[in-house]
Amino acid sequence: MPEEKDLFSKLESSKKGFLETKSLRSKWNVEGPHPVKLPAGSVPNYVKLTPYQQFCWRTMKSFVEARYRSDHVLEDALIKAHMRIRPEEYIAFIWMTTLLTGIAGFIVGIVFGGVILTLLHSIITLKILVIVLTTAIPPAVTYMLLKSMPSSRAKARGRDIDKHIGSAMSFISALASADVNVDVIFSELAKQPIYGEIQKEAEWITRDTTLLGIDILTALKNAAARTPSNKFEDFLQGVVTTARSGGQLKPYFLLKAEQYEKEQKLATKQEMETLGLFAETFVTVVVAFPLFLVVIIAIMSIVSGGGGGQPVANFFGTPLSFNVLLLYIVVLLMIPASQGGFIFFVWNMSQEAAQ
Repeated sequence: MPEEKDLFSKLESSKKGFLETKSLRSKWNVEGPHPVKLPAGSVPNYVKLTPYQQFCWRTMKSFVEARYRSDHVLEDALIKAHMRIRPEEYIAFIWMTTLLTGIAGFIVGIVFGGVILTLLHSIITLKILVIVLTTAIPPAVTYMLLKSMPSSRAKARGRDIDKHIGSAMSFISALASADVNVDVIFSELAKQPIYGEIQKEAEWITRDTTLLGIDILTALKNAAARTPSNKFEDFLQGVVTTARSGGQLKPYFLLKAEQYEKEQKLATKQEMETLGLFAETFVTVVVAFPLFLVVIIAIMSIVSGGGGGQPVANFFGTPLSFNVLLLYIVVLLMIPASQGGFIFFVWNMSQEAAQ
């Protein structure tokens, strides 16, 4: 009976040491922020704006601060995207870039509509339309792109984390099998760039435990709240729940490594099937459909008497009817754009599948 008690006490003590933060058991032995010795010549650098972002903030600071309201969605997206900029500064960057784009678009519209179209002897309505479009569309597109950029980057980071989570779990389970403490596991994971964005997530966890003095379970809970990956969030929450409920972490790590390995195989198979579907769609939409459209437009021009109606524009003295102009748009714009878009999309998916 005494031997069983000794064995049980040893198991509990080893489990306690497995969950403790290394820095709190070593030199400082206190909770909270504490001094950390940095390598010689290193300078802490957490937030650093680019020169253009600094210009936007200096110019639009008063305007943004007078109208800014707390935007938790944008703040959360910036954190998950690891964009080191405050929401107010990013709003100033958006508004200044949109304003400059509008001014540039108006100038281009004046030059293109007033000079180039005059040389082509185009109608006045087309000139006004070009000026309006070049002035209104670029700022609107710029605003929408910049507004959605943090969310897009966060989603991209989430996809990268999901892509590397299987191999990262194998690394974590291997260290856990050697009775390595949890904080040391993530510290070692932070030194492995082959795991992509998971390495950066591990760097933030290590920063919390070593620099801010937060215990490892709280650091994992905070990391689960700010990670853009649902899989990694589920894994971190599982670590916290398992540890606090008295469960064993080694079997949990091994189980998760096996689970993510199976999910990775299924995801790769699904991506390959999707690539095959897009290849068939490419042949139908990008190759066959434009050919039929060109033939139909040509037949319509012939049936209408060769002219295709009244000229809508002149190209260096050559009158262009609506049908002929539409044919130029299909051949010179729609076909190359659709082919380029499909090629880029399929190439991007093939790169993700290969990795």
